[in-house]
Amino acid sequence: MDKTRLKVLKFREREQAILDTALDLLIKHGEDVVTVEQIANVVDIGKGTIYKHFSSKTEIYFRLLFDYERSISDNLTQSLEAAKNGDYRAPARAYFESRMADPVKDRLFQRLEEKLIKSRQSPESLAELHALRNASKEALNNVFSARIEQGVLKPVPPYFYYCAYWALTQGAVELFHSQSFSEVIEDMDGLMKFIKEVGIHMGNEMTQYEPKEQEDGTGQANATEYTHKEDEAGEW
Repeated sequence: MDKTRLKVLKFREREQAILDTALDLLIKHGEDVVTVEQIANVVDIGKGTIYKHFSSKTEIYFRLLFDYERSISDNLTQSLEAAKNGDYRAPARAYFESRMADPVKDRLFQRLEEKLIKSRQSPESLAELHALRNASKEALNNVFSARIEQGVLKPVPPYFYYCAYWALTQGAVELFHSQSFSEVIEDMDGLMKFIKEVGIHMGNEMTQYEPKEQEDGTGQANATEYTHKEDEAGEW
């Protein structure tokens, strides 16, 4: 490897180390406490070196937000291809898994975005971020429209589904951090998984629940259990 390529590689590795460290510190201490100097100390570089990569802490925030939003967008893009090949639940699964995989990180990015909106810094970057998110939203809405036409999803405006996805995820993230629910929820992982499943099956017009009688030890039916029956076309 020649010196120029090696220099570029080291530059990128150092930049990623700065971003990884910034994210870790922000999660641990919060955006109101973390400074560029703290990030530099942990990475073991000079404060001025960070400014060779990022002009300000605001730019670091934007880069973290863009990386997160792009990861969601990439997952959705792959899921849309999977849906074309018959995995109709893939887009819903990708959305919920992307945003609920790490509720702490998701909530941090929400706070960072709100902070940047209030500060009115870099409106162009903010517009670009929202454009990226809107592209994902439109892609999902197109799929919702197609599934509504097929009679699989309930016939409502497609954006209802996107908004419902957002609301369910938002509620799950808030629930994860809620102190008032901390004593009630004994199995947080199980609850998050259940919420994902609720989202995946949301609005399915062709989902049926059929009663299935259970037998006790004497062979007599003593209870009714409802089993889930999927439509042949698949579901969200």
